[in-house]
Amino acid sequence: MVLVFALGMQAFGQRQEEMKQAVEYLASQELGGRFPGSKGDTLASAFIVSQLRSLKLKPIVKAKKEKAFFQDFKFNKKDVVTETTNEYHTHNIMAVLPGKDKRLKHEYIVVGSHYDHLGMGGQGSGSRRPDTLGVHPGADDNASGDAVVLELAKHFKKTGSKRSIIFAFFGAEEQGLVGSKQFLEWMAQEDKQRRNLPNNKKGIVAMVNLDMVGRMRDNALSVSGTGTSTEFKTMAEGIANEQGLHVSCVPDGYGPSDQASFVAQDIPVLFLTTGGHMEYHTPADVPATLNYDGMQQTLAYTQELVARLTSMPTTPDYISVPSTQTMKHAKFKVTLGLMPDVMGASTKPGLRADIVVAGKPAYKAGIRSGDIIQEIDGKPVNNMEEYMQRLSELTAGTTIPVRVLRGEETMTFQVELTQPTQALPKGGMSK
Repeated sequence: MVLVFALGMQAFGQRQEEMKQAVEYLASQELGGRFPGSKGDTLASAFIVSQLRSLKLKPIVKAKKEKAFFQDFKFNKKDVVTETTNEYHTHNIMAVLPGKDKRLKHEYIVVGSHYDHLGMGGQGSGSRRPDTLGVHPGADDNASGDAVVLELAKHFKKTGSKRSIIFAFFGAEEQGLVGSKQFLEWMAQEDKQRRNLPNNKKGIVAMVNLDMVGRMRDNALSVSGTGTSTEFKTMAEGIANEQGLHVSCVPDGYGPSDQASFVAQDIPVLFLTTGGHMEYHTPADVPATLNYDGMQQTLAYTQELVARLTSMPTTPDYISVPSTQTMKHAKFKVTLGLMPDVMGASTKPGLRADIVVAGKPAYKAGIRSGDIIQEIDGKPVNNMEEYMQRLSELTAGTTIPVRVLRGEETMTFQVELTQPTQALPKGGMSK
């Protein structure tokens, strides 16, 4: 028993170290932020393909060497400074693990993440520091997801799977989910060069997406898409309970990442993230900021989730769920200047302020990171939806009371509201 435990801990440490090494390379200065079509994009692609080839996974097109794992595509992007439109060439990277069950192997699960990022940032790039030119490493966004998917590929290559699995690394996600949309368009067409994939997109029965999974806090994970198939919510919550994790389930599969392309094609999805943070889309999203123990927890959780998906006796059904993202993407007229706990990990009534930004209205009023917001302008706040509803009702230039719980003490602060200036992070918000 002692030997088994020791071997288990050794394997645990090895997988965590391999994820860390993957993140450190993909988010290195050498790769320059992995902008589509750049030298960093090429280097990142070569690294990912080398990992997939070493596992002897199946390629997706009839081509030589690394090209056999690429689905090439191009897109146009307007430079907001020069007002010229440029054409960029990049690709999705994919490999297939054929299923072992005679009946189920014809059904495919996509397990994916995006590998691109913002390059050097700048105006119109999506950077939250658009006036600062510098490498945006994208350690959490999304080298973290890539590292987990690579480990999943290693695991299922060893264990096998009843259904077939497509391990996908999408390009140009930051440019508007371009890669995942291109993949589904490709799968809707005939292509004699395609191999080891289903005949068309109807063969894809579910998609699991990992984006920004490197900053777990309080053992909490957000899982979206739990309403897009009958068994998904029970499955997601059951595994979390077994593993001691807190999951915040969102029924719909929409949101700013690649699973949205699949749910738009009536494919059930599950989107995993550990949420936003202040380093999102900045040069400060570096490997040293990641929680690698948390990534190991996310890996274990996703491993079990995918294992159950690939072994379901019947094909996952698809349920159309109206988007709950409308309010999340609304143009709010005010900002508090804080990032709430989108995971809902706090056990106390209210919504915790994970990060309160210095110099912003909440901070100036006296609210601090860790405070639990219980009322805004005299109205209760019990969750993210109520928080966003309160913001939508407010006007810049006014001063309103905000009641918080700090430790065991209830405190009320007068907050002078200003207009918002920051972009919405994936899995979180700064409002």
